[in-house]
Amino acid sequence: MLYKGFFKRFIPFFLTFAAGLFIASFFVSISMPNFRSVNGRANRYREMQRELDETRRENCDLKRELREAKQNSEIEFRYAVPPVPLGAPMPPTPPRASRTSK
Repeated sequence: MLYKGFFKRFIPFFLTFAAGLFIASFFVSISMPNFRSVNGRANRYREMQRELDETRRENCDLKRELREAKQNSEIEFRYAVPPVPLGAPMPPTPPRASRTSK
């Protein structure tokens, strides 16, 4: 008699849990994780570090080129754009809306 109550609670829980795992197996892999892919992560990390170093090197080269261009130019960059004349005429005013009687 004592075990009858236990089985009444355990069997439905177990069946529901098994059904949940079965349904979840369609969407998610329930198998143990594969730890052999650590080598792949190390390769991706090295590749990203190589790209980062290359980008930093390229950034330093571009900064050096810009600094050299500023030093070697005869015209300063702030005066490279011609000034806008202040005495420019104003644009014409828009035409007035005509009144129509209804």
